[in-house]
Amino acid sequence: MRLAESKIVARESLRGKLAEHKKQGQRLVFANGCFDTLHVGHVRYLEGARREGDILVVGVNADSSVCALKGPGRPVLDENARALLVAALRAVDYVVLFSEPSVESLLEDLLPDVHAKGTDYTLETVPERATAARLGIRVAIVGDPKDHSTRGLLESVRKAPHA
Repeated sequence: MRLAESKIVARESLRGKLAEHKKQGQRLVFANGCFDTLHVGHVRYLEGARREGDILVVGVNADSSVCALKGPGRPVLDENARALLVAALRAVDYVVLFSEPSVESLLEDLLPDVHAKGTDYTLETVPERATAARLGIRVAIVGDPKDHSTRGLLESVRKAPHA
């Protein structure tokens, strides 16, 4: 098994791995997203999330939830390809696929120390803020300004002159 593939873990086994990290006093950070065609904004978001703790877990939306969130024609890449691309990043320690519409149940299952969200959110608009507060999870807004998007990248490709 390649290194990136070994970082993709089922939710059930991830809980045990994270419990071991917590026993060692390591701070766990959770980030999430669709990551449909990886771009510089994703890399900066995940690197910012990693700076919030010692172990970075990334939840990647399954194909069914990307389609529901983003609409027809999405995702561009299937969930296994997107998970592998995210896992290949140095900042990422674990990747877990999820199909729920929000990450509230993942926060409850994994109990990270920090829930990292991108700059398209504020502390007041994070959908899981009440769950995070109830569980004692700090919410951090990380990454660079949201001026990159997969939607924008796809539009640029569509508008580019084709030779």
